Amino acid sequence: MSQFTRSLVWFRRDLRDYDHAALYQALSQSEQVYCVFVFDRAILDQLKQRADRRVEFIWHAVQELKQALQQHGGDLIVRYGDAKEEIVNLAKQLQVQAILSNRDYEPTAISRDQWVADALGSLGIAFEQFKDQVMFEQDEILSLQGKPYSVFTPYKNAVLKQLSDQQLLPYPVDDHWHKLAKITEPEIPSLESMGFTQSNLSELKMPLGMSGAQTLWQDFQHRMGLYAEQRNFPAVKGPSYLSVHLRFGTISVRQLARFALQQHNQGAQTWLNELIWRDFYFQILYHRPDLGSGKSFKAEFDRLPFPNREDWFQAWCQGNTGFPIIDAAMRQLNQTGYMHNRLRMVVASFLVKDLLIDWRWGERYFAENLIDFDLSANNGGWQWAASTGCDAQPWFRIFNPISQSEKFDADGKFIRKYVPELANCNHKEIHAPWLIPPLRRQEINLVIGKNYPAPVVEHSEQRALALALYKNATSVA
Repeated sequence: MSQFTRSLVWFRRDLRDYDHAALYQALSQSEQVYCVFVFDRAILDQLKQRADRRVEFIWHAVQELKQALQQHGGDLIVRYGDAKEEIVNLAKQLQVQAILSNRDYEPTAISRDQWVADALGSLGIAFEQFKDQVMFEQDEILSLQGKPYSVFTPYKNAVLKQLSDQQLLPYPVDDHWHKLAKITEPEIPSLESMGFTQSNLSELKMPLGMSGAQTLWQDFQHRMGLYAEQRNFPAVKGPSYLSVHLRFGTISVRQLARFALQQHNQGAQTWLNELIWRDFYFQILYHRPDLGSGKSFKAEFDRLPFPNREDWFQAWCQGNTGFPIIDAAMRQLNQTGYMHNRLRMVVASFLVKDLLIDWRWGERYFAENLIDFDLSANNGGWQWAASTGCDAQPWFRIFNPISQSEKFDADGKFIRKYVPELANCNHKEIHAPWLIPPLRRQEINLVIGKNYPAPVVEHSEQRALALALYKNATSVA
């Protein structure tokens, strides 16, 4: 006997038709299941860029999900409006007994969902939520004292004790497709009708939707064993490139973690570690929602008196700092919406500890430009680099941008791709072009300050200033 005659699955950051917790629960508990996705104006109206790669990525993923549900005998209802109101109105219109969705852990999403739950409750409609985008959530992993972890290694060890193939089994959605409501819905709203235009996503040849995620996943499975040794080098095909697919749920984290757990090599172990970091930051934000509105995890660093020079910040944003590895990384972000993970740490350290600019400025710039932007991971990463977060880089440890460049892009291949004005430099020169002797600069047609900027700061001087800034904050605290 089904629990519900009719139910509605609300898709959000889980844009796939397989191994999907809420979809499975709805199909197995209901006689008839409707599916909906809302292009939420509460989010979209705040976006600065009208050619936003994320909106376009979501649009393609929703299109593919709709086609998949049609092939299964149903369809996807797609709305454009305020998600809270659209969902409640649709529930009334379809006369469903329940709405089911996968849980979101961001503060604004939690308050949105609470509003929806209250509104549905007053109508006698159930609102059920499930764990889907993480391996462990909320209070599932706690210390022996019953408190959330704020240091990664003990958290990871606790996760690995509990993680098993059994716990990561997929939800068998395919057994229940006959329960989908037989409806025919109109085409999804165009990007233009929602006030957006196409970005350069098609030029980037990024694999999109569920099918694109599987293409990337198949490719990465063969490379996973090398992940530990290759992941830090931006010119090497080391990462999985699945971060945006994990962000929007076009791939299942259970599928990825299960495979990694079954491999017995350093690469798979290191990659599984990265998935655990992702969970770790989710639970940090869940337990400390104030981090989402600019609070430092460590209170003593909440009001560091950063000088915040606007011209230096603009140089950083545009990839014109005069430090080639920093400029290449920022230009990669601006041109593609992606940045290699090692470089995210390097440019964040440079902004905060060389340019002495508040980490929140950098966090906001990443939030506007990263295609895989995720509040918890972005906040966690920036606070790690700024030494204000949980289990962060100690404040007295400061990356040297030149040695990072020499170590992780030794032959300058990545730099040459994004800073073509340095293409004629040799492997040694390319990391600090301002040190090249004048005659050699003339030979390679490099005019520092004209066709490539002079360094905006001197690293050793800024390092000393940063140490004093942090030391003063700790002594005051």
